[in-house]
Amino acid sequence: MNSNKSLKFDTIVIGGGIAGLQTSLDLADQGYKVAIIEKDASIGGKMIRLAKVFPTLDCASCITTPKMSAAAHHDNITLFTYCTLNSLERRDNKATASVTQKPRYVDPDKCIGCRQCEYNCPVYVPDGEQGNFTLRKAAYIPFSTAIPQLALIDTQTCSLCGKCEKVCPTNAIDYFQKPENFVLEAKTAVVTTGFNLTKVDQKKEYGQGRIENVITSLQMERILAPHGPYMRVLRPSDGKEPESIAFVQCAGSRDKSLGISYCSRVCCMYAIKQCMLLSGALPLADLTIYYMDIRAFGKGHEQFYQNAKAMGIEFVKGKIASINQGENQGVALKYEAQEEGGRLASREHDLVVLSLGIVPEWDPAGILDISKDQDAFIQCKMPKIAPAVTSLEGVFTAGVASGPKDIADTIAESGAAAMEASNFMQNRY
Repeated sequence: MNSNKSLKFDTIVIGGGIAGLQTSLDLADQGYKVAIIEKDASIGGKMIRLAKVFPTLDCASCITTPKMSAAAHHDNITLFTYCTLNSLERRDNKATASVTQKPRYVDPDKCIGCRQCEYNCPVYVPDGEQGNFTLRKAAYIPFSTAIPQLALIDTQTCSLCGKCEKVCPTNAIDYFQKPENFVLEAKTAVVTTGFNLTKVDQKKEYGQGRIENVITSLQMERILAPHGPYMRVLRPSDGKEPESIAFVQCAGSRDKSLGISYCSRVCCMYAIKQCMLLSGALPLADLTIYYMDIRAFGKGHEQFYQNAKAMGIEFVKGKIASINQGENQGVALKYEAQEEGGRLASREHDLVVLSLGIVPEWDPAGILDISKDQDAFIQCKMPKIAPAVTSLEGVFTAGVASGPKDIADTIAESGAAAMEASNFMQNRY
């Protein structure tokens, strides 16, 4: 890729998750040329890592994978994966993005996705795609449905044994590959950078990530996924099927001690969803959700909550005071039983899931001159009538980049962002 050459598009979409894919497809179907900049080695975002979605319990991959494939094969969409956005400026009536292509140490023009490098690599490292419950190779393709199906080499763990180079049928391995800088120019840009979870180790009362059978909600998604690390529900410490599982709500939201006073909106519903899936996988297990308030505000969400109670899932109103190591590798909880006069109670469970809150995945500071709200999400100029419009002319946003929301609202907002960008280009150019 020539670093001195500017590639021209109609719209630059920052982020290749479900919001970025939907926005790009809506624009591309209107005939606009779209560039998707994605920091990961594959598009798909957080949604492709989920097991199922609420309240329908549809397969997350079954929804996301067709959109990934449609974007990859669309004549009007160009994917720039495994890239870093260095800056995005709007001047002279155009958006200019400076981008760095990180080295895969595999030539993308030669790689055929055969995975021979992965199969023959002798180095094993924890697999973040599977919640660090299993191992992957130093040379690898991120996951089976990754797009593009291109290998990359983790140089932090690679032993430089040369086996991947020897077995590659197309001579695609390139140990000397360098980062490449290039420039994208467009008429508009859409920020769809998604979210991350609050840190599991930030609250000392909850064990600060040192209790083995206390896991995050995204780790539970991987355990529940049919292509997950164990292919069944097991606790990580000893591979035992848990007989008692607890969910701790507001573990990273509505907590001024963490500086996150807002509600993350989806935590109650994804905990209920995971409990429903667990009740099918482990029909004899006791399932308990510890909550302050259940917020089931979307279409069908209240009925989803009532169905969970009818299934025997226990809801305990009370804020967790502490989480400690229990007996027999269990987890001991202390909590305020608000429905019992506020007394301090304690219970022990085999496995505890922290319903962590949502924070922005990306901070535009120093990269994009765009306003943020007090909660660090991108500020919407007119949230009630035009939620996709930002403080910067010609730059729009969609999805969780502007605040916590569920998948249905994210997709709807992505359509709004595509409409705003389309209208802007029609009126301005």
